[in-house]
Amino acid sequence: MDAKDILADAFGRLPDLVHGAVHGLTPEQLRWAPAEGANPIGWLVWHLTRVQDDHVADLIGTEQIYVTGDWAARFGRKPDASDTGYGHSPADLAALRPESAEALEEYFAAVHARTMEFIGGLSAADLDRVVDRSWDPPVTLGVRLVSVVDDDAQHAGQAAYVRGLL
Repeated sequence: MDAKDILADAFGRLPDLVHGAVHGLTPEQLRWAPAEGANPIGWLVWHLTRVQDDHVADLIGTEQIYVTGDWAARFGRKPDASDTGYGHSPADLAALRPESAEALEEYFAAVHARTMEFIGGLSAADLDRVVDRSWDPPVTLGVRLVSVVDDDAQHAGQAAYVRGLL
């Protein structure tokens, strides 16, 4: 198994995690948080999808899926490419209003499909390409993809935990 196959396997596990976290929940349940200022299920899944969309679009050199259709409106947001959830205040968390669990799953599916297509076209040499020189050591494409899948898996786990509390 090569590194590309490992990345494809890791990203391939995310759809089931996302589905398990949100499937069948109402919009009210998606906005529920276990405490004031805590991350709701819907925000967690929206955020993990936004991170993947943002980072992979940057790696590909294309526009984010979020701003190319009606995705933002389906979450009560404006189509702002910089709105990924980083730095969101408790008021920002509460302002995210997913219209449905399906909206979260459909947005994730669109982003996931693009990510898997991108990974499928990579070579071992591509994974060594430096994509961010602002870090020491500089970040390679492979390391950036590991970072994204790690972040996504953590947020999916958090969403599943919050669903369990619900």
